[in-house]
Amino acid sequence: MGGDFAPEEIVKGVAAASLATAIECVLVGDEPRIQAVLDTLSYDPAHIRIHHAADAVGMQEAPREALRAKRDASIRVGASLVADGQADALVSAGNTGACLLACAREFRILKGVRKPGLASVYPRHTDLPGQDPLALLLDVGATVRCDAADLVQLAVMGSVWAHRVSRIARPRVGLLNMGAEPFRGGDVLAEAHERLTTLPAIDFVGNVEGSDVAKGRADVIVCEGLLGSVVLKFIEGITDVVNDVASHAVKQRFVWRLGMRLLSRGLREVAHFTEHAAYGGAPLLGFEQLLVKTHEHSRALAIANAVKLAAKTVREGVIAEIGAGLEGVRA
Repeated sequence: MGGDFAPEEIVKGVAAASLATAIECVLVGDEPRIQAVLDTLSYDPAHIRIHHAADAVGMQEAPREALRAKRDASIRVGASLVADGQADALVSAGNTGACLLACAREFRILKGVRKPGLASVYPRHTDLPGQDPLALLLDVGATVRCDAADLVQLAVMGSVWAHRVSRIARPRVGLLNMGAEPFRGGDVLAEAHERLTTLPAIDFVGNVEGSDVAKGRADVIVCEGLLGSVVLKFIEGITDVVNDVASHAVKQRFVWRLGMRLLSRGLREVAHFTEHAAYGGAPLLGFEQLLVKTHEHSRALAIANAVKLAAKTVREGVIAEIGAGLEGVRA
C-alpha cells in the first residue's frame, strides 16, 4: 500500500512477476482494493495471495507516530510476516522511515551489527576489463552518522553483497572522503581507513572522492547515511537535468533542435542508465531478515525487479554469508 502509485502499480508488478517466475508473493494491504486491481490483470493465482491489513502509513506521515497509531499498517504487518517466517523477504515502495522502523521493531539484527545499512546500486563508468557497470553505495539512509566500527561493518556487508549478488569475484571497496590521503576527513574516517587497511577479507582501495563515484575505481563505496543519501539523490536527478536541458535547447534555435535529434539516442541511453526501475531496489543489510526498499515513484517494472532481487538474495544465502563475514571481523 506504500508508494506514489500504490496499490495499482505494486499489484501490476507482482502480477507480472507471477507470470514470469515461480516466486510466490503475498500482497499485504486493503484486500478489496488489491483484489479489484488483480481482477483487471493477467496473473498466476498459484503464485499470489492477499493478506489483509486495514491501514497504511502515508508517504508524508511521521513514521514513529504513524506506526504507533496504526497497529494494522501494511508495512508493520508485512514485516511481522517475514519475522514470523511466513515470508522470506519484504519489498516496499512506501514511507522509507516507516519501513526502516518497522523492520527495526520486527526483524532480528545480525549478531554484532551496530547499525544496519541501506545499500543501493547505481550506474558508473567501468575502468577495468569485465567490471560490472553497477556499483554499490551504502549507507544511503538507514543511518545519519556512523563511527569507524560502523563503516567497517558496512564495508564487509557491501563486499559480500557485491560478491554474491553482482557476481564480482573480489569487490574493490572504497571509503568516501574529501581527499585521498589516509588522514583526511577527521578522526572517524581516518580510523575507518586504518581498520579497513588491515582486513584481509576486504580488497580496500583507500579513500575515494566525489569525482570517483561515477568511475570504476571502487565496486563498493562506503559512507554514512546522510552523505550517501545526498549522493544517491544527485545520481537519480541526472536524468531530469538532462531532459530539462534538452527541452530548453529544443525551444531556442533550429540548429539546437537538430543537434538534439542527433544526440537523442545518447540521451535515451543516459535516461535508461540512471532509471531506478531497472535496478530493483535497495536492500537493508544487517538483519537476519531482508527488506528491499524500492523508490517511492516505483511503477510495475521496478516492483517486479525488486521482487526478483529479493528472491535472488534469499536463494543465494546472502544474509547468512554476511553474518559469517561479520564474525570474521569480530575475530
